[in-house]
Amino acid sequence: MSTLAVAKRDFLDVRRAKLVWAPVALYTLFMVLFFWGQSTSSEPDFYAVLWSLLGVGGALVVPLIALVAAYLSIAGERESGSIKFTLGAPVDRSAVVLGKLLSRSGVVLAGLGVSFVVGTGIAQVLVPEMTFEYADYAIFIGVTLLYALAYVAVAVAISAATATRSRAMAGGIGFFFVFNLVWNFLPVSPTQMLEFVLEELGRNPDNYEHLLEFVFSVSPTGAYLNSTKLFMSDRFLEGVGTANSAGDPFYIQGWFMIVILAAWVVVPLGLGSWRFEHAQLG
Repeated sequence: MSTLAVAKRDFLDVRRAKLVWAPVALYTLFMVLFFWGQSTSSEPDFYAVLWSLLGVGGALVVPLIALVAAYLSIAGERESGSIKFTLGAPVDRSAVVLGKLLSRSGVVLAGLGVSFVVGTGIAQVLVPEMTFEYADYAIFIGVTLLYALAYVAVAVAISAATATRSRAMAGGIGFFFVFNLVWNFLPVSPTQMLEFVLEELGRNPDNYEHLLEFVFSVSPTGAYLNSTKLFMSDRFLEGVGTANSAGDPFYIQGWFMIVILAAWVVVPLGLGSWRFEHAQLG
């Protein structure tokens, strides 16, 4: 059995799962609500909608869609014992991990694609006077899909590294809590702790603010939120205080956020695959 065969079989099994499609419906609802909110404005702002979607999608819905879709991809089969049937096809373990990534990513990206199509269509009916910046919108969609892919890869990696459903769930929740809520939103974030330490030591290096922004961007959510420099207008970014600067170092520029998100696809998947290769399946 090849990687594609594993992906096809798994895709057919998971595509009808209501638990996967419910968050997708929620994301679509948020899109419609944010666009509808602009219908009461005398000057509807397209970028304000993207900004709202970044906050809600980046903080909650996109990670939820990805984690729900993928956290049991391998751990569920290991606990039930059906993984032995898959590996008896025969197929090597790395092909199983990659096949699960392809299938679960397919479901998540297809669901988000439906959300964007439906949400955009309804938005053009609700707010016909809004000017859509389609080039920037396409970049936003592309970055959002990459962000979702990063979370799917993390969830598959956690699933590959754990032997039971409960451990996979705990790993997914733990990752979300640490690298989403704690890292980017709570007052005990690494950024704020580093800032406190540097101020206590009386050391403020020349790239002090840039360093803090980079630490914020190390998490998938931080990189996603700081990718705004790729598709948001300078006028809007100036209004919210995150405008581009010609002197920004490369590691906080918009294009480097794509590199960070890509790393969140590759590195966890490699570690999870390595752990699965050496796991005792009972």
